[in-house]
Amino acid sequence: MRTKSAWLLVVPFLVLSSPTSTTLGGGAALAVLGLLLRGWAAGTIRKDEELTTRGPYARLRHPLYVGSFLIGTGLGIAGGHWIWPALVAGFFAVIYRRTIAEERGRLTELFGASYVEYAASVPALLPRLTPYRPAAAARPGFAWARYLRNREWEALLGAVAVLAVLTVKMLRDG
Repeated sequence: MRTKSAWLLVVPFLVLSSPTSTTLGGGAALAVLGLLLRGWAAGTIRKDEELTTRGPYARLRHPLYVGSFLIGTGLGIAGGHWIWPALVAGFFAVIYRRTIAEERGRLTELFGASYVEYAASVPALLPRLTPYRPAAAARPGFAWARYLRNREWEALLGAVAVLAVLTVKMLRDG
């Protein structure tokens, strides 16, 4: 639902955007930061198998969502008008508020007191300075096989495609 809803903005965004070298460069840098965070998280998470508290999850509970926000905001900035990052922020606030609440309930059901302790210790969206260290030992961190299984390459491919279209538009219109 979240991904499909976001794609509704892509066509008008690509048609109405007016990137410059400055907005494209700054936005691309922020999007790359988001892709790196999402990739690290996707290669670390063992969704519904165990409570993931290593890697980026040791510093914030929702690195995939924060990564998506950074990608969306970066692409919005690259589009060359303030309305795009504002729409991303609004979309994020509306969609992810409910998603995070539903996830909290599901993870509490799945992992009980371990998740409650983790959630009390690790911020949802702003990273803590020191990593969370649970009492129980966790499995190894990042694995490329997990990154691929979680289909994180799709976010990379989508961001690269949007940046390529914006680059062509900038060169054509510039």
